This record gives sequence, structure tokens and C-alpha cells, in this order.
Amino acid sequence: MRPLTQPSQPMRPLFALLALVSCSLAAEPVQLTLADFTNVNGETPSGGWKAEGESVIHLAGKGGGNLLSKNEYKNFVLEWEWKLNAKGNNGIKYWVTKIGGKEWLGIEYQMIDDSGHPDGLKGGSHTTASIYDIKEPVAGKLVKPAGEWNTSKIVVQDGKLQHWLNGALASEADTTTPEWKEMIAKSKFKNKEGFAPGQGKIMLTEHGDETWFRNIRITAN
Repeated sequence: MRPLTQPSQPMRPLFALLALVSCSLAAEPVQLTLADFTNVNGETPSGGWKAEGESVIHLAGKGGGNLLSKNEYKNFVLEWEWKLNAKGNNGIKYWVTKIGGKEWLGIEYQMIDDSGHPDGLKGGSHTTASIYDIKEPVAGKLVKPAGEWNTSKIVVQDGKLQHWLNGALASEADTTTPEWKEMIAKSKFKNKEGFAPGQGKIMLTEHGDETWFRNIRITAN
């Protein structure tokens, strides 16, 4: 007897087509150079900030202040390489907005000489790859010493944050949870109304220490 219905046809061709469409719609990473940033007054970066070739932004030392990206971002993946001088301290901030009409503040990926800078030696939420002053990184993270290149990544998706360091997840948080509010309440940002609103600029900070940023790439979605 012949079967009443024919066996279903395999769906692999359709799945393959959907996969191709998905890949074709995926955002491409964009290289950020010094030209993609201004100082906090909207002016061309100056002072210690210098471009070295197409991929390196060098902060030669004190002077020039913090830099802000010309664009704002909500969900994104930010990848870069960096190194500091001995006892150096710096960072990259995101969701940066002007608070109280005067301060540019945001969540910070801390970059610091953990074995030389006083804040780094204290440990906790002021060390490399921490969510600065909010959540400390995992124990046993792999960080290169001052003068050597580290690779970092920030992943932000629908309020969830991840800080990666040299290929491993170092810290994460969910800004949509009560736990996040509790952590903010214990941080130096507790009285900063409107802090980290879910969208904002990228900031390259300047703390007076020599720093190199290389191959800064952002994929926004």
C-alpha cells in the first residue's frame, strides 16, 4: 500500500538561504581613527593626542583632555588593543552623556597597570577590565604587564554588558536588573541622575599617563 502522505522534504536549502540572508545583513566593523573623535568642546583633538599611521592613537601624556566620539551608540561590539606606560591609568567609557549640564560621564572599561598603579594594587573594581567602580573583574584574569599590548572587547546588547580581556570574559552585568541599581547605589555615581541611560558616546579618557590605542573597531546594531 502506498503511504497516504509523502515524506516531508528536507529544509536544508531554506535554512541555508536564511543563513546567507542573515550574514548579508550583519553589520560590518568600522575602524575608528582620531578623526572620529573631538574634545569635549567639539574641537579637533590636540595636546597629547596624536595619530600614528591609520590604526594607532597615541596619548603622549597630559594635555588634550578626554575625547568623545562624534556618533552615539546603543548596542555594539567595541574591540581594540592597548598598552600603558608603567604605573599608568586610563580607560574607555561608553553610553557617555552630559550629566547635570556639565559632566561627561559613562560606564568605564578600566585600563590600568594592576601591578604598579596605586588603584590597581588595591584590587577590586578599579582594576583592568572592571566595570569601573561598579563591578570587579573575575579572579585570575590574564592581563599583560605595562608596555605590552592587551586585547579588549566591550559587548553591549539590550542593556547587558560584557567586558572581555585577552580573549576571556572578565566582567559582566545586566543594567535592567535590581542588582545593577544596587551596585550603582554603592558606587561614586549614586547621585549622578541620568547616569548610563542606555545610549551615548564613546570616550577615550585622559588621566595624564602615556597610552596607546590600536585598531579600535566598532560594530553597531
